[in-house]
Amino acid sequence: MAHDEPRDYITVEDDRGNRKDFAVEALFDMNDESYALLTAADETIVMKIEGEEGDQYLVGISDPSESEALLAAYQIAVEHAPAE
Repeated sequence: MAHDEPRDYITVEDDRGNRKDFAVEALFDMNDESYALLTAADETIVMKIEGEEGDQYLVGISDPSESEALLAAYQIAVEHAPAE
């Protein structure tokens, strides 16, 4: 993805009330669940998408090993995707 393409941005608030803006890098499905890959200048996170279309929201993944596994699986899928 070129860095000059327009992106959607969202603000995520952690459990301590700290807010941070993230760019939505990708949306993907894995194991019948939907996820969003979000990046900030110094952080990449994966959040689960819940709800129905038109009424969706992001949920944090509390297990760091689950989040790391999802991120690793996404990176492998991108590396092995056919070039466009």
